[in-house]
Amino acid sequence: MKFTIRLSYNGNSFCGWQLQKNGTSIQGELQKALSMLLKCDIPVTGAGRTDAGVNAVNYVAHFDVPETAEARPEFLKYKLNAILPKGIAVHEIIPVAEAFHARFSAVSREYHYFIHKKKDPFMENFSHLCIYPLDLDKMNGAASLLLGEHDFRCFEKTGGNNATSICTVYEASWSPYSPVHVSMMGYQTGPEDYIVFRIRANRFLRNMVRAIVGSLIDVGRGKRDIEWFRRLIETGTRSDAGESVPGKALFLSEVAYPDKISENSESKI
Repeated sequence: MKFTIRLSYNGNSFCGWQLQKNGTSIQGELQKALSMLLKCDIPVTGAGRTDAGVNAVNYVAHFDVPETAEARPEFLKYKLNAILPKGIAVHEIIPVAEAFHARFSAVSREYHYFIHKKKDPFMENFSHLCIYPLDLDKMNGAASLLLGEHDFRCFEKTGGNNATSICTVYEASWSPYSPVHVSMMGYQTGPEDYIVFRIRANRFLRNMVRAIVGSLIDVGRGKRDIEWFRRLIETGTRSDAGESVPGKALFLSEVAYPDKISENSESKI
């Protein structure tokens, strides 16, 4: 029987989603815990990779359970939350159609990248400090060039093994926002001291979002112009793009699926 598992994780203590020989991964911790609870080897397949330090909210994975194993979803959720590291929280486990695949059934993924522009001790762990003045209008003008289907090899980490670097971006924009400690407790801020980049696409390449953000920051600082960003997308290579920003401020925020995957699931699991 096949199940989906919906979880969130703080990537700070992990080498990324994917199982690795020389590091602690989210996939590895889940497989180890599920295999112990169900007393058999349980591989777990995720919606996609996240790099070391990158976070996720409502990440989706699936696993198959042999008929001989007793799998009670609520019991498994309770036990998993008891034994998994503090950086991983399981929200839901539900049965799903056999045809479902956490990675290949997904129709889009969405990421958020958070930036704060003045020193703030409450943002250090999950936001990137950028002290330079940034022109949001120019950054959004450049971000609009990402929309549609393009070859994004200029933002892909060197040595990536994807069969293709073509992706379709549906949304990409910057906006100011107000963190909870600002809106609730009157922490002193300016109107654009906290900004967030949101991007949604059918798929992402390794390191793609972090390289895009780094390149857009160059535009916002005035180091590069929008025409440079256009040429970068059209003909650039990874060495032409901006530096990758730190992973700690990046969140995989949604994985969307088609309607009617199973009786128990919705389009956004």
